[in-house]
Amino acid sequence: MITMYSLVFPHIDPVLLHLGPLQVRWYGLMYVLGFCASYYLVLQQIKTTRFTALEKHFENLNLTLIICLILGGRLGYVLFYNPVYYFHHPLEIPATWSGGMSFHGACLGLLIGGALFCRRTGLDFWKGVDIYAVTVPIGLGLGRLGNFINGELFGRVSDVPWAMVFPYGGPQSRHPSQLYEMALEGILLFTVLWLLRHKPWRSESRNWPHGSLLSLFLILYGVFRIGVEQFRQPDQQIGFFLGFLTMGQILSSLMILSGCVLWMIRRNRHPRTTV
Repeated sequence: MITMYSLVFPHIDPVLLHLGPLQVRWYGLMYVLGFCASYYLVLQQIKTTRFTALEKHFENLNLTLIICLILGGRLGYVLFYNPVYYFHHPLEIPATWSGGMSFHGACLGLLIGGALFCRRTGLDFWKGVDIYAVTVPIGLGLGRLGNFINGELFGRVSDVPWAMVFPYGGPQSRHPSQLYEMALEGILLFTVLWLLRHKPWRSESRNWPHGSLLSLFLILYGVFRIGVEQFRQPDQQIGFFLGFLTMGQILSSLMILSGCVLWMIRRNRHPRTTV
């Protein structure tokens, strides 16, 4: 129920502009801003590190990653969050405009697409992946802000002073979990990775090898996501596993495990250079 302490949801129109029959939505704009920010910061790192091989293939790699992000995000949602529905409605799988994207699927798509591109072009995948990994949280944070504007992916019922009544969440006040995710998976995660990208980390008197920032991204994102899932309403069509686990927590646990395994594998490789 609505409490006397409930905040008023801002009710921002999800459509920013109407251009005839076309609509420019805030959520789509967040994707564009995320791509632009990543593009700029990756380009700056390429120039700083003098990674000329990546600069040569930069535009083609970005196009590949955008396609892989959309495909991975959509297929991840279909397979992880709503397989039964899409099994009976396969023609709706490409309908990304109707909603339904999974970050875990997008992350997997980015890694697979990036690895295949680097293998075909001879680029150093591990060196390149660290450069991109530190910029990903910007898009994550902006995406969660888009979720908040849409009033979707809201939190569980709560009576905390900052709880809100969301337009699609019934009459109860709920955690604004989208903002929690924006703060942790976006702002905090970006700050940590960006500050550490030049640090001369030591392991057995050596600098961390390439791939270490990707490991850190996977581990920290997984930890933050598992924590926020404690406040986020689970997907209606899935609910809880074992009465308390969400799909997001299960997938994020696999991310943490993958990050730890990757760290163990990469720790004895050549040390990464500082710039």
